[in-house]
Amino acid sequence: MAPPSVSVAQVALQDVRLWDDYNGRINAVETVKLRPRVSGYIERVTFTEGKEVHKGDVLFVIDARSYRTVLAQAKAQLARARAHASQSASEAKRAQVLVAQRAVSTEMYEQRRTAAAVAQTDAQAAEAAVSAALLNVEWTQVRAPISGLAGRAEVTAGNLVSADDAGSVLTTLVSQDKVHVYFNADESAFLHYAQMTRNGRRGSEQDGKLPVQVGLSDEDGFPHRGTVDFLDNQVDSNTGTIRMRAVLDNKDGALTPGLFARVRLLGSGQFDALLINDKAVLTDQDRKYVWIVDENGKAQRHDVKLGRKANGLRIVESGLVPGDKVIVDGVDKVYMPGLPVDAKAVPMQPIAANVAKN
Repeated sequence: MAPPSVSVAQVALQDVRLWDDYNGRINAVETVKLRPRVSGYIERVTFTEGKEVHKGDVLFVIDARSYRTVLAQAKAQLARARAHASQSASEAKRAQVLVAQRAVSTEMYEQRRTAAAVAQTDAQAAEAAVSAALLNVEWTQVRAPISGLAGRAEVTAGNLVSADDAGSVLTTLVSQDKVHVYFNADESAFLHYAQMTRNGRRGSEQDGKLPVQVGLSDEDGFPHRGTVDFLDNQVDSNTGTIRMRAVLDNKDGALTPGLFARVRLLGSGQFDALLINDKAVLTDQDRKYVWIVDENGKAQRHDVKLGRKANGLRIVESGLVPGDKVIVDGVDKVYMPGLPVDAKAVPMQPIAANVAKN
């Protein structure tokens, strides 16, 4: 009987880094609940709900007639105050000349000088009133304080809005060019990360350079890249976790705030590891083993201790050495140690085939 045909691949020795998986949520970097700064009736809604707006765009227009009236009154009061201040200053100046000539009393001079100072203060107060009235008129045009996506208009034309502490929310804006992803690491992982950082084997969460990979629920793998930019200052004693945050570019708008995110965080430094394909691994009760082909062309069983996945392959912690030829196809044809096999050499499964899914 001809020996069974199998495919063998040499154990791969590669530099690897381990990644830890977490679940998170996408949040906008900036979220603004837009409220009016003056009270009044909404005259117009000038944006399209759900569309992008730019900082400074007018989104709502409040009836400004009463505020323009107040502005006109303030300007008239300012003109009157300035005229009075000019007259008082002239009178004080004349009194100064006359008191030097002893034509008026010192008391009269002091009265006119005080009156000029009061008139000047009144003019400054009138200027402030004009500035306040101008602001109120300006605030009747409610502008976007940030660029981003606008939500629905919570208030439509004809409705009265209030500028008090519980002012009406007009709409909600969320920034879009970057997003945050929040996730929680457990206490043991946090301590492990901290130790690696102290030993220089891994970057810190606080230096803005620690990489993360993110994938949405309908995506294969982790196509989005970012960095950790925040680590909370304490562990939550109720949950035993610590909050972390990553920042990602979102120029294409694919990452919508509120979406569930799968997060992969760099969990180790770089190290050499033996790697094999998972399809070469068999199970005998609670033991894992593989078939290798020895120098005599015979299959031999090796029990192995396996670790996590890296680069799309499985880490072998013990049981194999570099150069071992592992049967990756045809394992079902091998039924006992020492069985001669017809081995065909193939490369270990390409990393790119599995990386996106691991």
